[in-house]
Amino acid sequence: MMFYSLQETLLITAAAIAIDWVVGDPRWPTHPVILIGRWIGKLESWLRPESESAALTPRKLKLRGVALALITVLAAYAAIVLLVWAADWVHPFVGYAVSAWFVSTTIAVKGLKDAAMLVYRPLAAGDLEQARCYAGYIVSRDTSAMDERDTARSAIETVAENTVDAFLSPVAFALLGGAPLAMLYRAANTLDSMVGYKNDKYVHFGWASARLDDALNYIPARLSALAMTLAAALLPGLSPARAFGAVLTFAKLHPSPNSGIPESAAAGAIGIELGGRNVYFGRVSERARMGWPLRPLAAKDILSAVRLLYVTSILIFMGVIGAWLIVRS
Repeated sequence: MMFYSLQETLLITAAAIAIDWVVGDPRWPTHPVILIGRWIGKLESWLRPESESAALTPRKLKLRGVALALITVLAAYAAIVLLVWAADWVHPFVGYAVSAWFVSTTIAVKGLKDAAMLVYRPLAAGDLEQARCYAGYIVSRDTSAMDERDTARSAIETVAENTVDAFLSPVAFALLGGAPLAMLYRAANTLDSMVGYKNDKYVHFGWASARLDDALNYIPARLSALAMTLAAALLPGLSPARAFGAVLTFAKLHPSPNSGIPESAAAGAIGIELGGRNVYFGRVSERARMGWPLRPLAAKDILSAVRLLYVTSILIFMGVIGAWLIVRS
């Protein structure tokens, strides 16, 4: 595979961000994340067949979970290395295009916006049942009994958390190692979303996947405090001071070492409270409350979260382009 220069990597990453803004998650060809998810499902059934699950000790489950995580991320990395190498062999510009497209599939700014708007539109129109249905597509919590506030909160928390998972982290890894490293990150994040739960089924088997995702998101999550604060400064009605203050005050209360940072930044910027009571797989989970509730949370706050996401992505895009211009000169 051709190793791209810094100038080429910056331009490919900027192109990928722009592609995601315009195209989003294409239905054809099959999205790489869908293929990764299918791979994880098949590998899980092989490493932990139903017939053996009850007999496996926690240690064996952890070891098999480590194997699942390592095989998945290395396979994703190797597959993209081979595909980009083949594209480079055809022509360097084909290699650039293939790399930019694959990086764009690891980013989901438009996809997040579209998913959040599917919750917002019926919620704003008073159709709570439909809004709950769409919220169920983007969160793992039980949405059947959520009121308007909690339905809006689920969408806002998803957009805020994924400002890191679906934008800042993949962009950071694309800048460090091109499409292969960005896809390795996306594979790790998909592992976490599929098996990284602390329930009876996955607490041991999903341990390695959850820890890997935490490690990969650690620095991008902390960068999100600055990026989202700057974005809030550019948006009317949002407060950069509250955004950064909320990170310092509330982020450490979140059970995740990373998710609390973008969620508290969004809560502070908008002037609402996130967190609270959720139900996961029949179990009640009381999450730390983040932000100062200057007013009751409402459907319109979903729009503020989406704007914060987009302006954050624009700032990063401008930074990448600026770096490209400097390196080019």
